[in-house]
Amino acid sequence: MTRDRVALLCALGIDNFGSGLFLPLALVYVTQVVGVPLAVAGTAVTLGAVGGLVVPPLAGRLVDRVGPRAVVVGAQLLQAAGAGAYLLADGPGPVMAAAVLLSAGQQLFYSSLFVLIADVAGDVPKDRPFAVVGMVRAGCFGLGGLAAGLLLTWLGDAGYRIALAVDALTFFAAALILVFFVRLARPRRQERERSARVLRDRPYLALILFSGLFGLSLDFFLIGTPVFVLDRLHGPAWLPGAILALLTVVTSVGGTFALKLTAGLTRIAAMRAGSALFSVWCVVSLGVLLVPDGWQVPYLLGSTLVFAAGDLVFGPRSGALAEAAAPPVARGRYLAAYQYAFTVAQVLAPAVVSLFSVADWLPWVLVGACAGLAVAGLGMLGSRLPASAVAPGRS
Repeated sequence: MTRDRVALLCALGIDNFGSGLFLPLALVYVTQVVGVPLAVAGTAVTLGAVGGLVVPPLAGRLVDRVGPRAVVVGAQLLQAAGAGAYLLADGPGPVMAAAVLLSAGQQLFYSSLFVLIADVAGDVPKDRPFAVVGMVRAGCFGLGGLAAGLLLTWLGDAGYRIALAVDALTFFAAALILVFFVRLARPRRQERERSARVLRDRPYLALILFSGLFGLSLDFFLIGTPVFVLDRLHGPAWLPGAILALLTVVTSVGGTFALKLTAGLTRIAAMRAGSALFSVWCVVSLGVLLVPDGWQVPYLLGSTLVFAAGDLVFGPRSGALAEAAAPPVARGRYLAAYQYAFTVAQVLAPAVVSLFSVADWLPWVLVGACAGLAVAGLGMLGSRLPASAVAPGRS
């Protein structure tokens, strides 16, 4: 199993390096290289992303039927096709088609990835394996973003196409590693358990809902920070990149350390602590409006550390709880459904960011309130989930 774990980490690292090369630049590529106007480009990419939302239910059934590795490999190939389609796109229609392919591949990937990680990890609590994977993926995504910046600096617009081509190749490379170096037992055919249906499992649906309230903070950070810093505060152009780089460094090295610090907490308690930290981050970030201009940069960098702490505390525990609370016979379907907590947040986040046009404080209050609701809701939910999932080893 050690070889399988190393191979999986290598594949995911390569995958995320490629994603870091292109995903943050997707909209800029469409406008500057393909030549599509920003409003049209944004609509095309958004519609493509929404099209990918139909994938998780199918992905979950596939995982339960053929196993997670085959589905993850298929997702890698679908994402490679999406990257290739972007490379060939010459107008809004082809851009939307490429966005659909890439989004469908991403949804297929995330709907099956955590079952694969759990299977490779073996019969152990999944908190640490998820934390290690999160560290590797964060670090490699950051390296990809750095490489993209260097390509654009040296080669200009040609750097976009090179980054996109390399992104497609990384998906192929990751798929090949999974095919040849990750070995898993074939899933045993089990009789379908009719009671194992996500839509009838109210505690699990509540877990998805409260995790989504937390997930809104993640996407708001990624797309809202540049808007707040540049458009509302009129801060330096390099500051959003520096904030993202700081987050990448902290999350790529701090995952297992955060796990040790919170080892005495149940998974629900750790998730509540992470959500509470996100609420604090919103309050602290809003406080920058009261800080003198000369202190805004270090102040915002400091607030990023609060956000990073919340992410480190919540992230691995949420995935581990979702995996452990799912019935084994329907684990693929349950974990695929769990991804809606984050995909719906991705769809809602741009609308929340647009509220900056109404008032500088409004998005912060809304996101902070959602994180606070997650704290309260998770507190009531803990007793309704399996005790062995909430506190492994204590039940």
